[in-house]
Amino acid sequence: MSRVLIAGESWVTQSTHIKGVDSFTTTSYVTGVEPLRRALEGRGHEVVHMPAHLVPAEFPGDADALAAYDVVVLSDIGANSLQLAPEVFEQAVPGRDRLGALRDWTRDGGGLLMVGGYLSFTGFEAKGAFRNTVLHEALPVELLPEDDRVELPAGAGAAVTDAGHPALGGVAGDWPVLLGYNRVKAREGTEVLATLNGDPLVAVAGYGAGRSAVFTSDCSPHWAPRPFCEDWDGYAKVFGGLVEWLAA
Repeated sequence: MSRVLIAGESWVTQSTHIKGVDSFTTTSYVTGVEPLRRALEGRGHEVVHMPAHLVPAEFPGDADALAAYDVVVLSDIGANSLQLAPEVFEQAVPGRDRLGALRDWTRDGGGLLMVGGYLSFTGFEAKGAFRNTVLHEALPVELLPEDDRVELPAGAGAAVTDAGHPALGGVAGDWPVLLGYNRVKAREGTEVLATLNGDPLVAVAGYGAGRSAVFTSDCSPHWAPRPFCEDWDGYAKVFGGLVEWLAA
């Protein structure tokens, strides 16, 4: 069993309702972590979810804090949320280099997984912003300098290139379609286990004494439709396989 920290995969939505000359605003809080949480807990892993709004204040800031976990998953949470702790952003007080700590923890034996989304990798309007951070070097892929999203509204299926790799968890058969992903480029020495639209979908590599991996599409809607993340038994095999390979 591994202890897994998932950071991100939550958001707040604010809607303005206009009815004639009157208007009002409603706010909702949504989490997208449940498919991934269920999949990992179903394979015996302990999952700790840190919602996006808690990341700036609570994400682990040093090796001792990160040592509580075997695998750290960043999913749809931008670099700014990890870099700009409240004391740094609001009070101009020097804080901890949390992306540097995460890079070093991975290099020293940890397991790092980045999952795609509008605020992953380079992201929507480049707001994910991981390319110009020290964590970039720990990823098995090179990030683009511009908005890296590829929308696939008609859907596209993954092409598995190394079905026998343990990081895919023994998944077999066709994968349900996905509706988009973040475009990245594999580094030299990276193993690309599956592609989408000809680009890396699942890629893994060693980093120092540790391991890192990417899944460049989503782990929940919108890029991962219900047939992929809720109905397909391969979902748990893929993400379980990734976590178990990273924790090894």
